[in-house]
Amino acid sequence: MKFHFCGAQQRASSSLKIYLKNLTAADFLLCLSLPLRITHYASSSVIIRQLYCSFGACAIFLNMYASIIFMGYIAANRYLKIIQPSGTHILQTEKTAHIISIITWVFLLVPTVTYTILFFITQTPVTSNPSCCDPFFSESIKLFFTIIHTLSPIIFLLVSICMVFFYYSTSRRVLQAQQSQLASSGSEKLVKSRRNMLVLVSIFCVCFVPYHLARLPYSLLWSNDSVGSVLNYVMEVTTMVAVFNVCLDPVVYFFLCKSFRAKMRKVAIVTNIRQATEESELSKEHLDINSLQETDTTL
Repeated sequence: MKFHFCGAQQRASSSLKIYLKNLTAADFLLCLSLPLRITHYASSSVIIRQLYCSFGACAIFLNMYASIIFMGYIAANRYLKIIQPSGTHILQTEKTAHIISIITWVFLLVPTVTYTILFFITQTPVTSNPSCCDPFFSESIKLFFTIIHTLSPIIFLLVSICMVFFYYSTSRRVLQAQQSQLASSGSEKLVKSRRNMLVLVSIFCVCFVPYHLARLPYSLLWSNDSVGSVLNYVMEVTTMVAVFNVCLDPVVYFFLCKSFRAKMRKVAIVTNIRQATEESELSKEHLDINSLQETDTTL
């Protein structure tokens, strides 16, 4: 999405734009990794399976958690705008937003690159085409996976708690404003902030909660023959639901970015005018044809 439409009207909105750009980058990279995942399931090639197990799976994992973290940053930014409307807090500056974004990407890329290097150095040779990635994994990769699978739910849980807290605090402020009968303009802004926070939290829960609920039993029972295959299908479905955030994130852009919203409305108006013009030209052509036919009939 073209976020140059979102002007930096104030410091807080500029930092928001940075987080939205990073969320867009995570969505874009996630889309790029999907063809390899599809090819992995459609093909029986060992090379394709190795590529997916070494790069494709961790790319989806990386960008999913990048989306989770940046959605948390966006929620924190909106909450700070409520408690610090002047935008003077250090966390609302562009410089801080850039630093936080860089640290986040480094934090996510280091384990991803480490995993990929370990995979190629220590991968176990296979004689047949495996149905999953586990036969390629050495003991060091399995240990690394255990650490990552322990840390990632903690990240998700922390972000979830923060987002619920931000929404709860925003709702309390709206209730206090309504009870104290503050000026309608200030109260309306708080209501709009609560709506935006609700949109963000709803998309976050719809996309990422099912994946993490399914992941816990899968990580414990995936090797069990009786339930392992069922849990594998559940994980695939919930992974696709998590990937669906790529389609829902534009809703976040629309509600949180005023200039982007104005541009979309402008595009819609231009499209409607163009369609109306085309329809009027077509009706005019039909009228001309009918008049010619009537003239020929008269003659």
